[in-house]
Amino acid sequence: MCGIVALVGSREAAPQLLEGLRQLEYRGYDSAGIATVESDTGQLHCLRASGKLANLTARVDSEGAPGQCGIGHTRWATHGKPEERNAHPHRSGDGAVAVVQNGIIENHRNLREELEGAGVVFRSETDTEVIPHLIGAALQCCGADGVERPAEQLLTAVQSVLPRLQGAYALAVIWDKAPGALVVARRAAPLLIGLGEGEFLCASDTPALAGFTRTILPMEDGEVALLSPLGVELYNAEGRRQQRMPSVLSGADHVADKRNYRHFMLKEIHEQPETAELWVSRHLPPGLTEANPVALPFDEAFYAGIERIEILACGTSRHAALVGGHLLEQFAGIPTAVHYASEFRYAPPPLAPHTLTVGVTQSGETADTLAALAMEARRREVHGDPAYASRQLGVTNRPESSLSRQVSHILDIGAGIEVGVAATKTFLGQLLAFYSLTMAFAARRGSRSPAEIASLVQELRRLPKELKTLVDLHDQRCEAFAHRFAETQDVIFLGRGINYPIALEGALKLKEISYIHAEGYPAGEMKHGPIALLDSHVPVVSIAVPGQVFEKVLSNAQEAKARDAQLIGVAPEGPDTELFDELLPVPDVSEWISPLLTVVPMQLLSYHIAAHRGLDVDQPRNLAKSVTVE
Repeated sequence: MCGIVALVGSREAAPQLLEGLRQLEYRGYDSAGIATVESDTGQLHCLRASGKLANLTARVDSEGAPGQCGIGHTRWATHGKPEERNAHPHRSGDGAVAVVQNGIIENHRNLREELEGAGVVFRSETDTEVIPHLIGAALQCCGADGVERPAEQLLTAVQSVLPRLQGAYALAVIWDKAPGALVVARRAAPLLIGLGEGEFLCASDTPALAGFTRTILPMEDGEVALLSPLGVELYNAEGRRQQRMPSVLSGADHVADKRNYRHFMLKEIHEQPETAELWVSRHLPPGLTEANPVALPFDEAFYAGIERIEILACGTSRHAALVGGHLLEQFAGIPTAVHYASEFRYAPPPLAPHTLTVGVTQSGETADTLAALAMEARRREVHGDPAYASRQLGVTNRPESSLSRQVSHILDIGAGIEVGVAATKTFLGQLLAFYSLTMAFAARRGSRSPAEIASLVQELRRLPKELKTLVDLHDQRCEAFAHRFAETQDVIFLGRGINYPIALEGALKLKEISYIHAEGYPAGEMKHGPIALLDSHVPVVSIAVPGQVFEKVLSNAQEAKARDAQLIGVAPEGPDTELFDELLPVPDVSEWISPLLTVVPMQLLSYHIAAHRGLDVDQPRNLAKSVTVE
């Protein structure tokens, strides 16, 4: 979840490290730090600061951090409070080695006890600090003082330590006796090498490479690399030298620009009509046929023989998956199960034949989802029966991510970079991906008539225009409405059928950025317990769109209103919805596509409540954009 950067070259490292960290701050912002080594003196400088990156930047500006080789880190706290002493980089006892890490060293307690028994004094509560002490000990054991080839000595020391580390990590290491070299390594955590002219930048994600290079070398699991101004030496876990061609980043969607919006989140909400327009142009171009009503990058072999779908996801991605599961079952007629990826890893269902496993992660780096997919692939490989062979699809906003190197097929949602920690346009993109899959399977299975599929296609073609009108309307309406939540402590969200996941997503958004306690429930379940929570101080947001459960939802809303709850409706205007104390209107569309529209008022209501409270909307406390640890 943390972000790391590392640079070696001929120019001062600190400015590029700070810029890289700024681009990665969405991964964690509890503390930050950099370490640099001066090439002429070998002096190692380390500056750290608790809180956001601005605090570290101020220290660097005032104290300086000279050197052409350096590492940097922005932290999401796991082990140890977000204090300066727990900030990265961490150093060996003599201060000669500095390390930054993204991940968790699961056996750090045993390693710590061993090192303390040898006289090592720890300065932090983190799991990471064991690494520089182990590397420092390895260097001393090998008689590294005065070595003629210090870069190779550092590489050897790191390679000797890595087998002792259990868990997932991406790390970068510098040593004051090798001022022109750094060593980086990864296991089950993302790390990319950006190739420049006589300089190399290593980072957790592509935004940190913006403005530096478009040529990248993604590191594979278990690899270690030695970087110097002369080039990159890449080694696998067994220490064998690797040769691999770099790739080129496509487009400019790895560059973040807030433009004139107050927050990235608001900008990204306003970009949803564009996200939908791009999806329509890519997947619903003119000339489609009844047999092939949606354009997807898969051949017919991809669809052949699939009798069941399992979807693995976490957080907002899981809510999109729940909508997708409803569509795939109810529209396409294919049995579908949606699982928490974190739970699936330890309690998977029995294997079923002819199953497509779909992993949904906007970053393509979510540790639980990647691990669950890998575990499922291993289970099916061991089974041996061809009917149980692993067939996996990844749905992501980052086609160059670890997910794309792990599964056989990728569906790129193409939403462009999203900086706000609370997902908005990527949630819409994930929903649209499931509409694509639903129409493709429905056509091939014959579960819906061509006329029904064509009707859904026509509604989806109108989506960008409807979204534009809706975003503009609710941006103003929710801003005016937000002040009513100044003293609110609890909110209930209700939905049924295909809109129950939108109630979950609305509650999650409110919790994430406003810190108001909120829960989403199936509307019919309110009377089975949660209704006890209701009184005049607990607003209820009810999603009610025309369809098979419309009257039922209205009846459930009446039950809430009878308990004096302030009733907020997300529904079309009309006599049926006059019961709501406040209406956040949505167009009268078919129930099938309603989630694409009902989510917009939820996003904007949460945003404006948080903004009205003066909170940090883009970087809410305790959260990170990409969850790369278990």
